[in-house]
Amino acid sequence: MLDTLVERNPDILGGTPVFAGTRVPVRTLMDHLEAGDRLDEFLADFPTVSQSQAIAVLQRAISMIESSSDEVAA
Repeated sequence: MLDTLVERNPDILGGTPVFAGTRVPVRTLMDHLEAGDRLDEFLADFPTVSQSQAIAVLQRAISMIESSSDEVAA
């Protein structure tokens, strides 16, 4: 599922993970959220990223964190 959401291509920003079909680094979303910006503000700044893409990436990140936490607790 993640590879349909995120691309890594050495020809696009030197292989930085970007939202699929864009040149917008996934890290940029995280930076905006860390700075206190709302998701709609990020989407307004980066219209090539769809709301569904951004939400799916965030949900995937949450799942990865929860899985990692489960492994530590075991």
